[in-house]
Amino acid sequence: MGAPDRFDRSVLPPGTTGPLADPDEIDRYEAAIAGFRAGVIPEDRFTAMRLQQGCYGQRQSGVNMLRIKAPGGKLDAAKLDAIAAVVERHSQAGQAHLTTRESIQIHSVALDQTPDAMRMLARAGLTTREACGNTVRNITACGMAGACALEHTDVNQHIDRAVVHFLRNPLNQQLPRKFKVSFSGCERDCAQGLLHDLAVIAGRRDGEPGFRLMAGGGLGHKPREAILVREFVPEAELLAAMEAIIELHEKHSDRSKRAKSRIKFLVDRFGAEGFVARFDEAFERARAAHAATPLPPQQWRTPVVGRAPGPGAPREPLAQRQPGLFAVPVSVPLGHLPAAGLRGLAASMRAHGLDDIRTTQDQNLVIRNVPGAKVMDIVAGLGAIGLALPRAGDDVVACPGTSTCRLGITASQSQAARLGSLAGDLRIRVSGCHNGCAQPETGDIGIYGEGRRMHGRLVPHYQLYLGGDGMAGGRLARKGPSVPVARVEAAIDRIAAAFRDGRVAGQRFLDWVHAQADDHFDTMLADIVDVRADDLEDVLRDVDGETEFRVAQLGGGECAGASQVFIGAAFFAAAHERRYRDAFVAQGRTADAAACAAASLRLIGQGLIDLVNPAPSFRVRRVLTDLSDIAEALAGKVPDGIARAYAAFAGTLADGNGPADAPALFAAIDAWVRATAALCVERDPQIDLNGALPGTAVVVPIRIRRREPVPAAAD
Repeated sequence: MGAPDRFDRSVLPPGTTGPLADPDEIDRYEAAIAGFRAGVIPEDRFTAMRLQQGCYGQRQSGVNMLRIKAPGGKLDAAKLDAIAAVVERHSQAGQAHLTTRESIQIHSVALDQTPDAMRMLARAGLTTREACGNTVRNITACGMAGACALEHTDVNQHIDRAVVHFLRNPLNQQLPRKFKVSFSGCERDCAQGLLHDLAVIAGRRDGEPGFRLMAGGGLGHKPREAILVREFVPEAELLAAMEAIIELHEKHSDRSKRAKSRIKFLVDRFGAEGFVARFDEAFERARAAHAATPLPPQQWRTPVVGRAPGPGAPREPLAQRQPGLFAVPVSVPLGHLPAAGLRGLAASMRAHGLDDIRTTQDQNLVIRNVPGAKVMDIVAGLGAIGLALPRAGDDVVACPGTSTCRLGITASQSQAARLGSLAGDLRIRVSGCHNGCAQPETGDIGIYGEGRRMHGRLVPHYQLYLGGDGMAGGRLARKGPSVPVARVEAAIDRIAAAFRDGRVAGQRFLDWVHAQADDHFDTMLADIVDVRADDLEDVLRDVDGETEFRVAQLGGGECAGASQVFIGAAFFAAAHERRYRDAFVAQGRTADAAACAAASLRLIGQGLIDLVNPAPSFRVRRVLTDLSDIAEALAGKVPDGIARAYAAFAGTLADGNGPADAPALFAAIDAWVRATAALCVERDPQIDLNGALPGTAVVVPIRIRRREPVPAAAD
């Protein structure tokens, strides 16, 4: 059957996520840039390649943003120095940006410099692969994971396995849309599973360690809280359960309409019960396929009673579960960290023998494993490099907005810088558009930018959200009125004052907000929201605007990924079926293996139909499910040998009982897949099927001379 696919990727050395970067892959990406520059690769196809490597377009032409994955937010001194070196050598912005997804973004990098930047990061164990695009994004965790006294287990060890398992996994290379995963070590769920496509929450059932699964959450367009999918999944079956959720997304989410292609819309489409029923079916198959390679157990412990650290960095040095050690938070205003700050942190960590620092969901950092006697030295060192502990008024998160983002409507960074002093210890979340990258629906007060036409003129506004919390027991914020940008500070000041005056002792902002009548905030802010014709000149500019507000038409952003090549998606989905097929073969489950083989043929056959009979839209394409019908549709449309072989496979697999000589049949199918891939690449040379084929790879047919190695960055 040719070289076997790598099915078992779960066993890793302790404390590592393995080799995340692939030098050959970066070379192929550099070749793709050359092909794009030469006009050989069309822009939409190149955009997909670029996004897969974590390179995102900016509002400004000629430069790009590189997004670096930091699974669970984990970094060390060497990684900080590598990021600083890329900022110094390649970024016109001069700083890194910490995101709410615990990733690191480097803005304003020239496209032709991005491969060298990736190589610099790779030497420190960092990758940008799949940090953008329609795939599994950076996996996030509670900022205190591994150090919290409340946790059942250090979920970092489970994240490490998941990262290596899903990175470059055929199942999630061409998903309908991006897919976001969070891990929490206890039921308090500080990683905010409520807003994720998939949330994994550690717990126990009758003493057995395992995980609670939630799915279908999301912000942006039509915010939705995740639903409970499975109360308990044994630890050994976690990857199978995760695959089952992702497989539902891959198979059923809408590829034709990106605005409705996130997995949360499957919950709307199927209903909660229908979604769970489909998960149960997919999980049963995935569990069977993984039966021969269960996950080995990790360390679990008995948690103590205490207060959860919350969704982000602690607000002050916090004792870890390890006796005598502390987690020291670092406030990073609006997530902006200059190269000097990165290098200063790295130097301080080395000076004190520390090797663990985390990015957090509130765009801050946490230095871990600090001996109690060194806490004040670390704090003093922060001051020397222009950083500090968190303090009242700085719990403000903001996306880049119009500073760099093509989708930005308002100047969220400038606005956020003006809000902290108004709200005391309240959590403020500021997004420049409704996509909500700053997670406004999970803040105490969240706002997102929009334009509203008033008296015939376009007025910049912020849509208000109040009382959000993505942790267990929380809820997404309630929607308030939309407030003109020029008056948003007055609105937030009034809300904060009303809370201070009206709360009962110990009442949380969330509880106070949701205790109010439906029209309470509309009434409270009615005069601020109302704009009369003679007020218009006072509200026409954004917070940092010198001219009248307008929404730039930049052709949309790239959050939804580039337009997809459906034959490519078919080959990757078929590769997932082949992995399961080979797993069932190893277990002697021939009928199950044959069903997977039939599924892979069905996928590629339909992809061939789409390739040779292109429909004007994805919705009106001809969709067939029976293998014999597909064989008939391919006859005369593809080379005779490919069509006849497909028809023969269809006949052999028709009874569903499994072939008499399964190894020979599956080897023949694999040979057919390779031949069919060659046909597809001949017809469309820019189809990238790397990682989708049995035993071989197809690469973009562009060759460049290999670059000399980039010099190592100086410490």
